[in-house]
Amino acid sequence: MKKEVKDFLVKWGISPDNVKTDEMLDFFLKEMNDGLTEKGSSLSMIPTFIGDDSILVPGKKLIVIDAGGTNLRTCLVSFDENLKPEISNFKKVPMPGVKHEVSAKEFFGVFATQVEGIIDQSDSIGFCFSYAATISSDNDGTPIVFSKEIKAPEVIGKKVGATLLAELKDRGYNIENKRVAVLNDTVATLLAGKAAASKDKQYDGYVGFILGTGTNTAYLEKNENITTISGLKTGNQVINVESGSLKVKQGKLDELFNSTTKNPNQYILEKMISGAYLGPLSNIVIEKAVKEGILSKDFGKKFKEVGPVNTTEMSHFLEMPFNNDYKLVQCVKDNKVDAENLWYILESLIERAGKITAVNLTAAIIKTEFGKDPLHPVCINADGTTFYKTEYLEKYTNYYLEELLVKKYHRYYETVCIDNSPTIGAAIAALGLK
Repeated sequence: MKKEVKDFLVKWGISPDNVKTDEMLDFFLKEMNDGLTEKGSSLSMIPTFIGDDSILVPGKKLIVIDAGGTNLRTCLVSFDENLKPEISNFKKVPMPGVKHEVSAKEFFGVFATQVEGIIDQSDSIGFCFSYAATISSDNDGTPIVFSKEIKAPEVIGKKVGATLLAELKDRGYNIENKRVAVLNDTVATLLAGKAAASKDKQYDGYVGFILGTGTNTAYLEKNENITTISGLKTGNQVINVESGSLKVKQGKLDELFNSTTKNPNQYILEKMISGAYLGPLSNIVIEKAVKEGILSKDFGKKFKEVGPVNTTEMSHFLEMPFNNDYKLVQCVKDNKVDAENLWYILESLIERAGKITAVNLTAAIIKTEFGKDPLHPVCINADGTTFYKTEYLEKYTNYYLEELLVKKYHRYYETVCIDNSPTIGAAIAALGLK
């Protein structure tokens, strides 16, 4: 990389070199510890009352409800003799409250209608509810707020599992033995990692990680370290970290970008690594590079005509820098200096994101006692199109995990990608219901 480009990146705090791994890791761990106590933290560290002790049982049918984004999915899940998941009776409909505001009765009525056909197949229901909710010791979840696409204000404050069962009872179904486990998608992703284990492949522990539009992490914590809840028995439970909220140290251009977002003081880490923000951040960086002469005025003129770019378009340039169908390729056409400098800038943003992601995952693993034996690594079930589809992001994450987690802390890991993780994880949570 040319000195002037590297100096530009470092000056504005967006170089991978600006991320001091030891310093960030110490801060991450402190915020995790503080979030488990009454000290206060930028991390929510939400207890889930779900352990990772569910035993996969061949042949047992489980009802799964997956409510996330704008779609509601229902199905039956079972595990074959090799403990591989099998999905049947799959149905998908729009989430209630997307097109227009609905009452609580209407909201849960849609859920009940979708499970009526399979409600007699199992007494165990796994409910992946991918909206902000508090989880109680009875494994139920109470919505705190819906994202803007769901309009169902009466549902806020109602236990989703208990209310669904009440609606089914009103319809004449016997719900006396029915049990519901409510969990979010990141916790479900952690549990789904158990489907990757076999007699030939054994893991010491599990981490759930999502890097898509947003980002989040889940890991297993000792109950004795959780002082925000009294009366916990000995053992472990999965913690929903809400890792995208970490108020990590920012560069000057990060701060400038944050000031343009809806909630400037929230989701700081998420805005440095996730799919909703990497592209928009790169626009701010590109404009500054033009202003400082790192990219030419001619490039700046063309960029104004075709911009702004999103994360996918940013990645496309790194993948195929000579594909004239791509916006950014059109901006650097016939200018090798612009093309190279733009490539270095965008690749550095991705490398930085990978480095931060590695610190995030390292924190989740060394917070536990897992992964010390190379024969029994920690299984990181990673989900999200940004992680897998953004050019170089997965590569840099693994590079820095090797440097930090493996070489320095001597912890061992394996990354897996389990299809239908929310569905499978919800089923595994249902298996753990007592």
